[in-house]
Amino acid sequence: MVEIELDGKKVEVAEGCMVMHAAEKAGTYIPHFCYHKKLSIAANCRMCLVDVEKAPKPMPACATPVTQGMIVRTKSEKAIKAQQSVMEFLLINHPLDCPICDQGGECQLQDLAVGYGSSSSRYEEEKRVVFHKDVGPLISMEEMSRCIHCTRCVRFGQEVAGVMELGMINRGEHSEITTVVGDTVDSELSGNMIDICPVGALTSKPFRYSARTWELSRRKSVSPHDSTGANLIVQVKNHRVMRVVPFENEAVNECWIADRDRFSYEALNSEERLTRPMLKQGGEWKEVDWQTALEYVANGLQQIKSEHGANAIGALVSPHSTLEELYLAGKLVRGLGSENIDHRLRRADFSATQGVQWLGLPIAELSKLQSVLVLGSNLRKDHPLFAQRIRQAARQGCSVLAINEGVRDWAMPVMASVVASADWAQALADVAAAVAQEKGVEAPVAAANVHAEAQAIAQALLRGDRKAILLGNAAAHHGQASVLLSLANWIGGQTGASVGYLTEAANTVGAQWVGVQPDVTGQNAGQMLAGGLKAAILLNNEPEFDSAAGKAAAAALAKAEMVVTLSPFKANMAFSDVLLPIAPFTETSGSFVNAEGLLQSFHAVVKPLGEARPAWKVLRVLSNLLGVKGVDYETSQEVLAAATGGATRVPAGKLGNAAPAVDSIASAQNLSEPVVARIYQLDGIVRRATSLQLTADARLANEGGAA
Repeated sequence: MVEIELDGKKVEVAEGCMVMHAAEKAGTYIPHFCYHKKLSIAANCRMCLVDVEKAPKPMPACATPVTQGMIVRTKSEKAIKAQQSVMEFLLINHPLDCPICDQGGECQLQDLAVGYGSSSSRYEEEKRVVFHKDVGPLISMEEMSRCIHCTRCVRFGQEVAGVMELGMINRGEHSEITTVVGDTVDSELSGNMIDICPVGALTSKPFRYSARTWELSRRKSVSPHDSTGANLIVQVKNHRVMRVVPFENEAVNECWIADRDRFSYEALNSEERLTRPMLKQGGEWKEVDWQTALEYVANGLQQIKSEHGANAIGALVSPHSTLEELYLAGKLVRGLGSENIDHRLRRADFSATQGVQWLGLPIAELSKLQSVLVLGSNLRKDHPLFAQRIRQAARQGCSVLAINEGVRDWAMPVMASVVASADWAQALADVAAAVAQEKGVEAPVAAANVHAEAQAIAQALLRGDRKAILLGNAAAHHGQASVLLSLANWIGGQTGASVGYLTEAANTVGAQWVGVQPDVTGQNAGQMLAGGLKAAILLNNEPEFDSAAGKAAAAALAKAEMVVTLSPFKANMAFSDVLLPIAPFTETSGSFVNAEGLLQSFHAVVKPLGEARPAWKVLRVLSNLLGVKGVDYETSQEVLAAATGGATRVPAGKLGNAAPAVDSIASAQNLSEPVVARIYQLDGIVRRATSLQLTADARLANEGGAA
């Protein structure tokens, strides 16, 4: 540790730290633009100049290493004059168009100009003009004359997103930030550039000119999309969601969010929203009141139960639903006497599992791995925030290994083994055999060929202390998922690697925790989607897009006597009999459980649109009408307490990625390809977000590409 004196106070920091880090530890603010705690040091804005004793001139706090006994003054006349001079230079070419700038009210330059700027300028020359650039549907670069060349966006692309999509060209007053890889910015994390831009050069294209920052109310929430459980700030004006930005949580999403977390809010006010209950009568859809719709559903379910038995009724529930909704859906179906309930809509292997399948380690530990094997995942697109954490580890020397059906661009060095999905079990068996060879033990199954790739993966997993084997969405949805897990567990046991699932959705872990899957007497999702029901309840999903059955699911469900859809959108209209409008995550309170088993609760940020109601209330009332006992909850907090027993994360005793051991691998040649959602097709909200559907990833997916 090194001790320095900062503004008369003694501060101890680690050797190699900068003066800026010491100031942060001491709670002293030093003005800056280019410095960002998550990015490398550039020292090109010079706003953080401070007075260092015995130094001949002011020094940049972000790039000056501390030395023992150093004396630093951040508020001396020398430091203040230097900072004021830098501000004067920054404002020479700035357009000073605050009244029309989207960044007005939350602009670092605007804030610091109040303290360090002058009331008049000594410069009378014409200001420079930088022409705007069209870089895609998400980021606006219409006002690049405001850019102060802090290069935060450039460094973000290189270091966090992994792709240097923006760069600086030319020199002097001709310098400008522009695209350097292609014409557009296409990273799945690109929206974070908007947050870190300290001026109004990069702004949100969907939000542009729609509200002023001081008009917005800010409310915390949690992302309903992938299994990261990213913490959000939802910004609201006149009961309408206007913008979504990250809420910093170092253990979960740090200070970043994926673009689908940021821009999916557009769907919440789309024309496809369902705002009143609807019944299909004589082939025509008609709006009705809630009482009529609920009584119609209750009477229909009771009639089907009396004619065909409770086993003719089932529920397909989305793992993007809240924990409270999932729990009450289970209570409703089981209260009717049926075990037909499942959230595993894209699964192909429904083998009995022990415990709640999860990530196998805390999310924050992904950044510290020394080696990681990822099986069956397009990591960068399936889990953008997990990918950026593993990218951090790769920058520190982590060996990233992959077994996939194709080469994927993860924007990090990857040693990929390209294997058809039908051969993944054999590929893992080969790795297991290579591990057995290295350790002198017996392999769990015979290897086809202990080839060089298998040996390289085995050797990487045997090195170091912090390592993981991560099974992706395609591995979870594989026809031999239990075999893959069993082999991964054997390799993990021999190498000391943790084994876990990346888990697909916001509540995949939570759905398992509250038991939203059938016992041995019930039908699983595959059987229900094949036409095994007379009455189907669809909670927050569209089987045509959200299940392994795809279009065949619509044909199978059309044969049922009653299909009830609970959705925020006008969905499943071709085969449903009743549509009940439920509130999306912004209009209801609830909880999600992320991949590591952490429970995160949130409140509604706006009132429900039209006559939409929180799904937990709809399920509770429906249960009451059907005579189901033990569901008289008044608040979502009561439902949560009943579901979890007051726990704030899945109890360690319930977590487990165990699978029965295998001693041989059956032929997998007749298995179909695992069904995995594309990045902007993951759920109904993302599918209806206009700007996201205009991105390069969405276009590529629609054309049959790999996004």
